[in-house]
Amino acid sequence: MPKGYVVARAKVTNATQWAAYAAKASEAIKQYGGTPLVRGGLMTVAEGEGRARNVVIEFKDFESAKAYAMSQEYSEARKLREGAGEIDIVVVEGV
Repeated sequence: MPKGYVVARAKVTNATQWAAYAAKASEAIKQYGGTPLVRGGLMTVAEGEGRARNVVIEFKDFESAKAYAMSQEYSEARKLREGAGEIDIVVVEGV
């Protein structure tokens, strides 16, 4: 069965506030069985518009990834992020 992934690209404008969001989101990731594969680190834009912070979280399947992204627990974390930057998040199925 294909795995599920949450992929995010972010621009952080308030690191302290973002850290509170990341800590709360990490609790939800664990609760939903996710494994972070990429969290920040070095990056180079090869094409298009890049963002400084990139995140990839692996889940056992698409439905688990979607459940995390739409969960009440993650929603609570998301509230902590308001005004701390910009983010695009997608849930995708692996191959």
